[in-house]
Amino acid sequence: MKVSIITVVYNGAEFIRDCIESVLNQTYTDIEYIIVDGRSTDGTVDIVKSYGTKVARFISESDKGLYDAMNKGIHLATGDVIGLLNADDFYRHNSVIENMVATFKRTDSDAVYGDMLYVDRLDTRKLKRYWRSGGYSDNAFLWGWMPGHLSFFAKRWLYEQYGGFRLDMKSAADYELMLRFIHKMKAKLAYMNEVTIVMRVGGISNSSLQNRLRANREDRLAWQLNGLTPYFFTFWLKPLRKIKQYISKPPETRDK
Repeated sequence: MKVSIITVVYNGAEFIRDCIESVLNQTYTDIEYIIVDGRSTDGTVDIVKSYGTKVARFISESDKGLYDAMNKGIHLATGDVIGLLNADDFYRHNSVIENMVATFKRTDSDAVYGDMLYVDRLDTRKLKRYWRSGGYSDNAFLWGWMPGHLSFFAKRWLYEQYGGFRLDMKSAADYELMLRFIHKMKAKLAYMNEVTIVMRVGGISNSSLQNRLRANREDRLAWQLNGLTPYFFTFWLKPLRKIKQYISKPPETRDK
């Protein structure tokens, strides 16, 4: 099973090496690594090029933002499975892809997801948040559930058949895509009961009331665009579910 991992980056020289190394150090060998750069000016391009053919595909050109760049990477991908890893982030251990592929094969699923850690941007030993997705049940999205986007690995045919990220969405484009794949199109899911992704804090935040209200509007739009009807409380359960993520502690990783 060939796996395509896509990293999108713009001026990410500070942490891009950690990201790249976490992919190249995976024990699973049939990986196509694709990096899509938004025409960085801070040395990112030189860093990526220093890895030579270890990066299977590399493009550096202007884009329309994060999700446009992700769609470019998806279009370039030739793997059976596609995963996304942002330039600030890294896999928690070297067997993540191996374990993910084993889960696909064991469960014959269309998509696999796991858990995520949010850590301090500079000191990655400082835990900020633990996103334990837990197992999926039918209609879980109605109850505010969603998996962490970067822990989500999907068969390439899902993107080919149902499309990529909508560019008319902003921070909720990942939510809309998973809502479409999972809740609307009923993709068969399997849960990896382990932390797969470590994310540095500092991305788009919903911590302020203004940002939360904006996210709420986008969540509603995601349902409308797909012709779906949520419960009246769906959009408020979604942020409430995050509270536990700030007090829960993750299990120790087996592979350092």
